[in-house]
Amino acid sequence: MLEKIDLTKKLSKKEFQARMPQLRQRLYDLQKACWDANIPTVILFEGWDAAGKGTSINLLTQRLDPRGFKLYAIQAPRTYEMQMPWLWRFWLKLPNYGEMAIFDRSWYGRVLVERVEKLTPEHAWRQGYRDIVNFERTIADDGYVVIKFYLHISKREQRKRFKKLEKDPLKAWHVQPEDWEHHRKYHEYFVAVEEMLERTDTEWGRWTIVEATDRRWARVKMFETIIYRLEEALQSRGLPLPADRAPELAEQEAADAPPAAGIPLSNTGLSSRVRQLLEHAGLATVQAVAAKLAEGDAALLALDGIGPQRLAQIRAHIGTVADPLPSPAGPVDAQEGEEEPC
Repeated sequence: MLEKIDLTKKLSKKEFQARMPQLRQRLYDLQKACWDANIPTVILFEGWDAAGKGTSINLLTQRLDPRGFKLYAIQAPRTYEMQMPWLWRFWLKLPNYGEMAIFDRSWYGRVLVERVEKLTPEHAWRQGYRDIVNFERTIADDGYVVIKFYLHISKREQRKRFKKLEKDPLKAWHVQPEDWEHHRKYHEYFVAVEEMLERTDTEWGRWTIVEATDRRWARVKMFETIIYRLEEALQSRGLPLPADRAPELAEQEAADAPPAAGIPLSNTGLSSRVRQLLEHAGLATVQAVAAKLAEGDAALLALDGIGPQRLAQIRAHIGTVADPLPSPAGPVDAQEGEEEPC
């Protein structure tokens, strides 16, 4: 199954930035609609170390109403949890009706890490498949929407990301010796993942395999999948979908855009004296100065107080600006390129 996945799929930055605002707004509206309809949702993320689960969850939750969801980062069971049936701790984390629960790793650790690392007897993890299918069937029958993602990257890509993280002093702690041990056992995990996908992909708990080599592609695919499943849940109950707010969103973005006047010269590295000379000549923005530069050196040299030396300073700080009106970089772009093992 995994060997047939096309890991070269990509999405351009321009298309990503064009689509994400509408997807995020749509997801927010659907969260509200499911809250009003008392539809509970379980979203779980599994995948290779460094596949981008953490950053994807961060992006997913940024525009959700925090009152309507809970996030769980699943670790190994604690001592007292090991004295209970193994799914007990996950039952306790199910969301109330109308709410969402997001799992960064989940009960599938039973048939992945516990299986490969031999932390659980074979008969126990094999029984885990049946337990998981029954668990998901039970909550689905009770009205829960179960959305499951597996983020897939190649062994080579995983190694590349580990190396990149280790070079950054602020992120090196993300890569632990156990992560490299998992990397060495990539083939064993591959076999375990294949069997997990085959045996637990059900009508009520469908898996979505996400091609995670390109982060933009992965994030858009996850948003679209969640949106589709929530719309499906509302329609199956005969409930209306929230109105599409795309035109409304476009108007809001236009209102939030930088004014036509452009970027002030105070945002450049020009000296205060040069800024005063330019502003006195009616050139108060980066765009205005750049337009004057495009007319040739004579256009600026004709201004009072602008000589060859100051012209060189202006060119150094403004003439090299390729895009005087850069698109604002929001939280999405700030995360682009971040990698973490979970």
